[in-house]
Amino acid sequence: MTIRPARAEDFPGFLGLAAQVEQWFGPMVEEPGFHDAVREHIDGRDGHAALVAPSASGPGLLGGMLFGTRGPTYHVHWLVVSGRARGTGVGRALVEEAVRRHVRGPGEIEVVTFGPDHPGADVSGARVFYERLGFTPAEAAAPGPEGGSRQVFRRTVGHRRGVG
Repeated sequence: MTIRPARAEDFPGFLGLAAQVEQWFGPMVEEPGFHDAVREHIDGRDGHAALVAPSASGPGLLGGMLFGTRGPTYHVHWLVVSGRARGTGVGRALVEEAVRRHVRGPGEIEVVTFGPDHPGADVSGARVFYERLGFTPAEAAAPGPEGGSRQVFRRTVGHRRGVG
């Protein structure tokens, strides 16, 4: 599986991924603010990076990630794996590549994901996914745009690059 930095031509792929998860995350595909955030990450501006897992069998993306590269607290801003690729290691590969490229400890990586009572928590598997990657549940976060609960998950990284 290939994970690479996103390019401008990957923008429609990010919108395709967003369309698959709007029921959990709220409107994105038609939102100028989301478009701006994706472009900012693709361009690598202001401590942002975007990574993608391109499909080997045709157009589109298997997954995409927007990542905050400024430590000592790094941020998974957005991570989506396409429905056809969930459970195949794409999400893990995106996180591992972000850590390899951008994380230098000591520090921590944070992500805001579904709260335990959010309907998307089980369906998406996001909470279990992050726990398997060494993240631990932390404090509650502000509700999502669709009104669902959110929670911060945090992973400590050690003194060597990307080690946790």
